[in-house]
Amino acid sequence: MDDSKVKKPGKRGRKPAKIDLKAKLERSRQSARECRARKKQRYQCLEEMVSGRERAICALREELDMYKQWCIAMDQGKIPSEIKALLSGEETPRGLASSLNKERPGKH
Repeated sequence: MDDSKVKKPGKRGRKPAKIDLKAKLERSRQSARECRARKKQRYQCLEEMVSGRERAICALREELDMYKQWCIAMDQGKIPSEIKALLSGEETPRGLASSLNKERPGKH
């Protein structure tokens, strides 16, 4: 065995320098502050998404109620004016939904 090929036991990589404990503690605190800020931002974003989805659900429920009322009216032999307008081509389905919001301002 050749002595030049024998590896000396020990750790690889950089040798630990004297670590300034105060600086390390401050970096840790700063990292924790940044983490909390990211978490707060993430929760705010999620809350906004939930709020938007809840508004969309409310609007869809109102639209569904309107369609149910139309079905009840048609079962009784009445044709709602909105359907007449839709069939005559005066309104588009999207225009119909926007007119819905004008008719029911109290519900959200």
